[in-house]
Amino acid sequence: MYYYRYKNAEVSCCYKYLMFSYNIIFWLVGAAFIAIGFWAWSEKGVLLDLSQVSRLHGFDPVLLVLAVGGVTFILGFAGCVGALRENICLLKFFSGVIGFIFFLELTAAVLAFVFQEPLKKWISDFFLANVKAYRDDIDLQNLIDSLQKLNHCCGATHPNDWDQNIYFNCTSENRSRERCGVPFSCCVADPAVSQDSVVNTQCGYDVRSTKGDWSNYIYTKGCISALEEWLPRNIYIVAGVFVVISLLQMVGIFLAKTLIGDIEKVKVSNY
Repeated sequence: MYYYRYKNAEVSCCYKYLMFSYNIIFWLVGAAFIAIGFWAWSEKGVLLDLSQVSRLHGFDPVLLVLAVGGVTFILGFAGCVGALRENICLLKFFSGVIGFIFFLELTAAVLAFVFQEPLKKWISDFFLANVKAYRDDIDLQNLIDSLQKLNHCCGATHPNDWDQNIYFNCTSENRSRERCGVPFSCCVADPAVSQDSVVNTQCGYDVRSTKGDWSNYIYTKGCISALEEWLPRNIYIVAGVFVVISLLQMVGIFLAKTLIGDIEKVKVSNY
């Protein structure tokens, strides 16, 4: 007597737990970003007075951290639960949002290449708007200082862009001690001074009130020009990061679509 065993459709455990492992990392990263964002807001007292966010004239970096953390957390949750519970709705939501984000990335890259001059002007205007709000938010201040120190630049296009800030402008009405100066992050580092030594936060005082060559004391290149020079030198790194992110997104979509197909086959075979 011969016994025949019919092979029934089943969900692949390999793809299922690969999908879970793939998303648990992003779920935890998203949770960490959200925790860091709320911690930063609590340090600034924003959680006690949320209206502070709307009163900020510049960009609050914490908002970006929270937005990235929130999207990552939601997608990680949908992927993890969708894989474990074999929930088609959550898996379709996950793959759909990932695909939409990938489309936005491609669109942004194409638009940035085609409309370089308008993009350059927008970045310059955005930087100037945040120069005005330099003292309004400690996170924004640290972000601008880091950008200027790392790129050896000062202002959007010129150190005189700091005239846009009420503390650094050269008008006679300005009674600030920082009048006609620049932030310490604009100062040229002294090679004889150790990087671990105490930072001289007053090195930029009165620099722009003097005539002569400022380049001995501060960086005279604007940060927009520094960014234009940085990008061609690091184009392979930028392209590599974009390719890695795209591959991760494609892997996530592939795993989700494979699981959806397996789950649908199981449902059909049970009827």
